[in-house]
Amino acid sequence: MVMKCTAVCLVVLALLGSLCDAQWTEGLYKPSRPKHQKPSPPNKQEPKVVPIDPQQSKQTFEAPLKWSYPVDPTPKPQPEVPFELRYPVPAASVAVECREKIAHVEVKRDMFGIGQLINPNDLKLGECSVTGEDSSAQVLIFQVELHDCGSSLEMREESLVYTFTLNYNPGSLGESGVVRTSKAVVIAECHYPRKHNVSSGPIDPVWIPFSTVKVAEEFLYFTLTLMTDNWQNQRPSYQYFLGNIINIEAAVMQYYHVPLRVYVHSCVATLSPDPSSNPRYAFIENHGCLLDARITGSSSRFLPRSAENKLQFQLEAFRFQGADSGLLYITCHLKATSTAVSIDGEHRACSYINGWKEASGVDSACASCESSKIESSGTSSVGSTNSWVTGGGSSGLSTPGRKIRDVAQSEILEWEGDVTLGPIPIHERPVA
Repeated sequence: MVMKCTAVCLVVLALLGSLCDAQWTEGLYKPSRPKHQKPSPPNKQEPKVVPIDPQQSKQTFEAPLKWSYPVDPTPKPQPEVPFELRYPVPAASVAVECREKIAHVEVKRDMFGIGQLINPNDLKLGECSVTGEDSSAQVLIFQVELHDCGSSLEMREESLVYTFTLNYNPGSLGESGVVRTSKAVVIAECHYPRKHNVSSGPIDPVWIPFSTVKVAEEFLYFTLTLMTDNWQNQRPSYQYFLGNIINIEAAVMQYYHVPLRVYVHSCVATLSPDPSSNPRYAFIENHGCLLDARITGSSSRFLPRSAENKLQFQLEAFRFQGADSGLLYITCHLKATSTAVSIDGEHRACSYINGWKEASGVDSACASCESSKIESSGTSSVGSTNSWVTGGGSSGLSTPGRKIRDVAQSEILEWEGDVTLGPIPIHERPVA
């Protein structure tokens, strides 16, 4: 019984403790109803600017640049050169002796007095060829009957006159198509009085020269200039006679380049400014071989170099066979390389003087000059050439081009251009 009362008491105490705990908790915390309020408009926020660290900045220089692109050169004033054009005098190269029945005519092989020996087959007395020759005196001889060789007879009041015509018609020198002597006709007369014989003297023919044409000097990057005999000044007169030596100087302007060496790669002479016109005579070919002396036996040659950026050569004056104008245009293709580039089979200036000689002394570079024209293989120029007319001639302003010989060698930087010089009047030389 006691045990049951004790259990009932414990249950009652537990219920009373739970009730007290619930009332205390309700007094401590009582949740309230939420009040609904009108939402306020959202505040406008400015976008945040994030500073960016600059990756590039304008480059500035401590000192301003002083270099500027080079301008075209201006022609230097030419000094007054004491120069007098020497006109040729008639050469006493024809002699006539009138004998009793025959006419004896002697003609020097150096008919024009310029050192150029004529071909006996080019000389005729009327219709008759040369009958003899004195090789030691270099004299051609005609001995003809007075009525032969197309002679004409004129009867005058005091004498009988037999007239002969000595005709010289030069053929081209070798296969070049050029001549260095002009056509000539000399009239020989034998006067016989009706009572006795006398000897006549030679008759001086009358020669009418062509007018002079002056050509201005080109002054661009590459230049060709006609020079005086001492090579000190530009030649004031551009008039030449057959047998004269034409002094030509090729040059390249240095500017800001490394030291340059100029070469005359090829040259052609024509009757017009067009280098591809006919007739044409290529007297420098095959990468700088001056062939004129080899073909015609002339004295044309390159002179030893006086400066790397200049090259001087001499050309014996000539005319084209059958051409009456007497004017020549000379067009040369010039090249320039660094002086560090060695002289070889493609960069040379070779002359034929009892064998091939190079202007800088490297004669081995001329080994291929004796062969026919050789086209360079495996090489090409990627540069271009511009040209225009200035003062009667044309001059080339070149653009650099690069040429590679083979994969084992480095590049060779070349400048090249075409220069045309002319017209150059070549006059005939009188003969008597």
